Amino acid sequence: MDMRRTINDERPQPAAARHAQLPPAGGGALAAAHTQSAADSSHERRPGTQRIGFFLVPNFSMMALSSASEPLRAANRMSGKALYSWHLISADGEPVSSSSGFSLQPESAMTSSIAVDQLFVVASIGVENYRNERVFDFLRRYAATGKPLGGVSLGTMILARAGLLDKRRCTIHWEALKALADEFPSLTVTRELYCIDGDRLTCGGGTAAIDLMLDVIARAHNHRLAADVADQFLHTRIRASQESQKMAIQWRYGIEDRRIVNAITLMEQNIERPVAVQTLASLVGISPRQFERMWLKHFGMGPSQFYLGVRLKAAQKLLHESTSSIFDIAMQCGFASASHLGRCYRKLFDITPGQERAARGK
Repeated sequence: MDMRRTINDERPQPAAARHAQLPPAGGGALAAAHTQSAADSSHERRPGTQRIGFFLVPNFSMMALSSASEPLRAANRMSGKALYSWHLISADGEPVSSSSGFSLQPESAMTSSIAVDQLFVVASIGVENYRNERVFDFLRRYAATGKPLGGVSLGTMILARAGLLDKRRCTIHWEALKALADEFPSLTVTRELYCIDGDRLTCGGGTAAIDLMLDVIARAHNHRLAADVADQFLHTRIRASQESQKMAIQWRYGIEDRRIVNAITLMEQNIERPVAVQTLASLVGISPRQFERMWLKHFGMGPSQFYLGVRLKAAQKLLHESTSSIFDIAMQCGFASASHLGRCYRKLFDITPGQERAARGK
């Protein structure tokens, strides 16, 4: 069924309104209904109702979209008021497939005067070659109104390519942090869950979008409402924007020794230029011999072999999610050549990098 609806042009806004920024959350920053609106959120324009647009890029994440939109529905339900309405937009108004294969029908195509008060670009895997100048122009025109503009998950990459994150702090999903920083070395890219810098909002995607929207709700209304919304999703702790995107190393590996945690952190932060094991041992304050014994005890392998595995898994992610050549991936993961990567890769995964990429494409 065609769920598209026409969004009427807005009346011109006063200059002050065009440059309004999000108000600060009281007391500091707060530590899927998509095409369908809930009964308490009519798409008819009501006084005080904030219209939130979600621009869908092909292969967008359903998880990210749900995490960003569902708190709005819950805010309406918990307040008993139509505080928000939400609207799907695409480049051409045609259905957009998500990364999981579900397809959603937007209400409208992008226009120069789309009637939303905030707009979020939702993107996920497959944006490495996304260069739609019509979309970039649309986003630039929207940004010129001074209304809040955001990127969810890899939506940050789209905003950066449109030139809309210059002189702004931003974040992106942790797997794309390096790619964003490499493509735009002048950007201030953080590892935070989400980032609000004036009228630009970015988040790492996944459940981080819940925390971002809870912050947005708290700034526009109050912390009590945001907490009530969080409870609806069993989100028992509203995370602060600066918290880490990845699960803590001690939980991922089931270890408590702070020296090992620090060593693994250093390994993960130094993929392209591996640090010598002796240097790692010195940096965490133990001898190389003790360092080796600790690794054998906890992981059944030496630290060099473990570190190699970290780098090979990083290479595997790039093979799956980027179009970089195998040589470039080898360089990014600290290998001397493509053949060096190939030998190590086959030994660990029993397949070559080329075969891995070919199998992924089937």
